[in-house]
Amino acid sequence: MKTKLIMVEGLPGFGKSTTSRMIYDILTERNMETRLVVEGDVDHPADYEGTSCLTEEEFGRLLQVAGSFKEILIERAAKKGSWNLIPYQKLKNEYGTSFPDDLYHSLSKQDIYELPLDLNRRLITERWEAFAEQALQEPTVMIFECCFIQNPVTVGMVKYDALDDQVMDYVLGLEKAILGLNPVLLYIEQDSLEYAFRKAIRERPEAWSTGFVHYYTQQVYGKQRGLEGVEGTLEVLEARRRLEYRILDSLGLNKERMNNSYYDQETYRTMLIDKLKLHGVIQ
Repeated sequence: MKTKLIMVEGLPGFGKSTTSRMIYDILTERNMETRLVVEGDVDHPADYEGTSCLTEEEFGRLLQVAGSFKEILIERAAKKGSWNLIPYQKLKNEYGTSFPDDLYHSLSKQDIYELPLDLNRRLITERWEAFAEQALQEPTVMIFECCFIQNPVTVGMVKYDALDDQVMDYVLGLEKAILGLNPVLLYIEQDSLEYAFRKAIRERPEAWSTGFVHYYTQQVYGKQRGLEGVEGTLEVLEARRRLEYRILDSLGLNKERMNNSYYDQETYRTMLIDKLKLHGVIQ
């Protein structure tokens, strides 16, 4: 069976975005129907980006203070069992400054990635299962920039300091959901984590690094270990890398480690083409 899903994983600054776009270009040049889904896409078909999760009671209370957005929230809320899922980031993108800040903050506090780990895992796994079922019916090759390993590890390890086995089981559950798509996972590596991360800090907006460092040091994992600043963030990233290697070794799907330490795009592109040919993605 042809591969329907290519996933690109790795730590921040390692080259996931560059790799994902290269793969997209390689496939489209060969006239393959392809969709690239980047990190943060509010229309992600297998994940929830900027989506809050509310009980009926919580949703009812929210509607009482939603003002002119009451009907919009009712219309846009998706029912998932007893839960109401609201794409608050998409609404903010659409309505801009007319979307009240207090409403946005209330919804963001109940983001799916703020839920207890077991509930987060259940909702996310069901989302991947629904995606896989739909993707089987379509000719498109999907390219996902992270979320398969990154998000479960971030919420499981970084946010809640859960046991390694719990986080691994989370990812293995997602793997089970997508095996029918004959997926290929490319894990991007760098010889020096510190160099790559500090390079990302230099090159990206200050708001990104400030937010990233704050999240990585102020969740349960970082706080319990007294980690602070960029140095503390690097410690968390080293721990994350160790766990991701364990997960990678446990996965049975087609996978490759790709070293991007030299940032040589021409050589790297050739290596990518070879790996895609090896796994039958392209001829």
